[in-house]
Amino acid sequence: MHIDPTVTALREERDQRDSVPARGSGVHGPALGGRTSPVEGVVPDVERLGAALDAAGYVADDGLVTALYLALRLPQPLLLEGEAGVGKTEAAKAIAAVLGTPLIRLQCYDGLDAAEALYEWNYPRQLLSIRLAEAKHAELAEADLFTEEFLVRRPVLAALTHPGPMPAVLLIDEVDRADDDFEAFLLEVLAESSVTIPEIGTVSATVPPIVVLTSNRTRDLHDALKRRCLYHWIDYPSAEQLIEIVRRRVPGSSASLANDVAAAVQRLRSLEIQKPPGIAESIDWISALSLLGVDRLDADAADRTLGSLLKYREDHDLVRERGVAWLAGTRDA
Repeated sequence: MHIDPTVTALREERDQRDSVPARGSGVHGPALGGRTSPVEGVVPDVERLGAALDAAGYVADDGLVTALYLALRLPQPLLLEGEAGVGKTEAAKAIAAVLGTPLIRLQCYDGLDAAEALYEWNYPRQLLSIRLAEAKHAELAEADLFTEEFLVRRPVLAALTHPGPMPAVLLIDEVDRADDDFEAFLLEVLAESSVTIPEIGTVSATVPPIVVLTSNRTRDLHDALKRRCLYHWIDYPSAEQLIEIVRRRVPGSSASLANDVAAAVQRLRSLEIQKPPGIAESIDWISALSLLGVDRLDADAADRTLGSLLKYREDHDLVRERGVAWLAGTRDA
């Protein structure tokens, strides 16, 4: 992601402040002992966060900016829900870019368990150590094989053990795809910012991560998980927001084409299609149109590039039944 000079300036301002709190104090909470937290140094208020997100290329309305600010400063996990492609994942990426901190992503799926999210042991390396010990006729205790040297950190553990001073951003993406058992595991992690590894013991976060969960609402999440989170629903962007977004993401596109695409997407949402296009599909569409040298959307261009926007055959049939000229805005239906 391209970072605007404004973001760099904000980071430099942060670095000039006395921003490193005492160890274990929860560095992205309120200032303690008269010292400013690293996060507060970058985003001291909602307006500064909004400007930094804008400079990082992320377009957000006031409600979303406020939700992100509260998640950073309270601190509290943030659950973002909305249709696929409205910018939930990009919000977490933008926050990491603004703070200049790692984004650690856990992609959820059916069957995901705690072990896959936390850690595993490097068995090939353990086996190699055993063979080396045998070659040297040395004794190797079992405890010697289960140390941090052989530990492979998966996303949750990597976020908890991030050394700081700025907290990592832990993105738990599409949490609605995981099952109930994984939600129960998340409750413990979010509440304690610690996990227990049987062979090592309890690992507690010195710098608790900023946690962003996303859901496409394919199923309802449990109330217990929601209670621990701030909540924000991200709706489809307005035509004006969509124009701004696609012009930023496809800078070579013309203003007239961006206007046409935004208007066409708004028309599509009036139809009973299976998957209304989101931001990602709109960007794909205008990228395809620009590559073909299209400056204004017409029926022919819309028909040839419809696969960049709609991903179901039934949706294609519905649009063609209504008329691609209607979609392009060149005639009424």
